[in-house]
Amino acid sequence: MAVPTTRSTFIDYVKRRLGHPVTEINVDELQMEDRIDDAMRFWQEYHFDGVERTYVKHQVTGSKLKLTTNIAESFQKNETITGGTSGATAVVDSVSGQFITVEQIKSGTFQASEQITGSETGTVGTLHATNHYEEGDIEKGYIPIGNNILGITRVFNFGGAATNNTRDGQLFDLMYQFRMNDLYNLMGADMVYYTVVQSHLTTLEKLLAGERQIRWNRKTDKLYIDTDWDKTYNVGDYIVAEAMAILDPATYTEVYDDMFLKKYGTALIKRQWGENMKKFQGIQMPGGVTLNGDQIFQEAMQEITQIEEEMQKKYELPPQFMIG
Repeated sequence: MAVPTTRSTFIDYVKRRLGHPVTEINVDELQMEDRIDDAMRFWQEYHFDGVERTYVKHQVTGSKLKLTTNIAESFQKNETITGGTSGATAVVDSVSGQFITVEQIKSGTFQASEQITGSETGTVGTLHATNHYEEGDIEKGYIPIGNNILGITRVFNFGGAATNNTRDGQLFDLMYQFRMNDLYNLMGADMVYYTVVQSHLTTLEKLLAGERQIRWNRKTDKLYIDTDWDKTYNVGDYIVAEAMAILDPATYTEVYDDMFLKKYGTALIKRQWGENMKKFQGIQMPGGVTLNGDQIFQEAMQEITQIEEEMQKKYELPPQFMIG
């Protein structure tokens, strides 16, 4: 018998396990699809083989102003642009064609069709009448996350209060100065001293700076980072988060041959079969056969309960405790 590697072969396997083609399985194809979806979601949610540790990266985007003509290159990086009608201001980060990218609007709100003027070049441009402004990550305060992510553990903090590893430069980085002054001779350096200092600096950073606080909900697909975005990130920087992603069965076809998934999918379709047949309870068929959908339903419910309890005891990852 062929090992199931696709959705259709998985359904064929379940039908054979329930008695097909010797026994007619009174379940519609769409009902089978729904029950397979339920089984797959349960498996991905709770089985340790249903997820994998991954790292999500996202490049920070800036807010964009759209002009009526391709004169954006006439503006210079780091110059301030001011709206002629609204008085709104922003600092140019990059330019391309009709678009001016800024980190965020410093004050006010730019209006459609108004003129903007560059503080250094004196360039004058007119904002587009429609879709003149697109809000970026720095102004939103969150980054988009794909719906395949089951959980986010943390966002990596590149730098912090103890190391002074900020975006403005590395000359006064504490670790940089430590390496320059104390590790000038790597062959003669005391590694015990270096290890103790590293541990002490890490402790200081956790006490004084701590991990960046995040807020995330699977239904919104938005990862909020509670920080001063304007001072923490530049447009084009990367944000890296440690996450747990569900396995895609279309890519990893061995998922369909998982022992638990096959048992659970069979039990769910058996329950659907029993639900469909319960309305014919007690009807006698030609040849003296009596339909008993309720018995099929009850057997399936017992199997589902047993399988779900087995999942909790054997296959579910233990919860992570938060200390502090």
